[in-house]
Formats: sequence, C-alpha cells, structure tokens
Amino acid sequence: MTTDPIADMLTRIRNGYMAHKHEITLPYSKLKHSVADILVEEKFVTSVEKVPEGKQGFPDLKIRLKYEGGRAAITEVTRVSKPGHRVYKKSEELPTIQSGYGVAILSTSQGIMTNKKAKKLGVGGEMVCTVW
Repeated sequence: MTTDPIADMLTRIRNGYMAHKHEITLPYSKLKHSVADILVEEKFVTSVEKVPEGKQGFPDLKIRLKYEGGRAAITEVTRVSKPGHRVYKKSEELPTIQSGYGVAILSTSQGIMTNKKAKKLGVGGEMVCTVW
C-alpha cells in the first residue's frame, strides 16, 4: 500500500516509457482514471481503460503508452502537490508549462482538469502534477 497513489501512478508511467513498454497496469481509482483521461485528451498516452477483474480480483487501470517516431510522448512528468506539502493555486496564479506545450493537472471544485481549462473557467485548485 502506497501513501501517495498519484505519485505511484506517475512513476509507473515514467518507468514504462523508460523501459519502452507499450502498456502498463496499476490499481484502479477514480482519481487515477480522471488523470489518465486528461493524458489521453492531451495526447500524451494512447488510451486508458478500466479492467474489471485485474490482479488479485480487484479492478485495474490499463494505460497504453504513446511513442512518436520511437520517442516517448512524455518528456517529463512531475508530482507537484504531495501529501506532506499541498500546493494550491488561484486561477490567476496558474502557470504556463513549457510555453504551452505541457499541461498542469489540477483538482478543482469542478473536477480534475488542465491549467488551460481552469484558467478559462476562472477556477483554481490543487496542482496535482505537470506533464510535458
């Protein structure tokens, strides 16, 4: 049991790319699924699906990694807000990641979304991670 499941998810994605895997599986949660859906929308991974009967009889999340010309679609993924140090930003304080090529994923009162969408809606929240 990990104390930070999102950090575990991001590490599995990072390690999957480093090992040139085509897909990874991890324990399912709604938060992880929401973060993975954003990665699909932003074209950092190919697809995400919930596997109802995964390892040990519990649901799993299967993420298909994306490569462009043999190179990983994700250059870097960083956990921003951690269990011991939460990072909250107002909509005016949201950063631009890698001149707009990357995204910050936020947990807001209106759900999980990117920094671009949060700025448009004028909402702030907890910065979960940055990806580029």
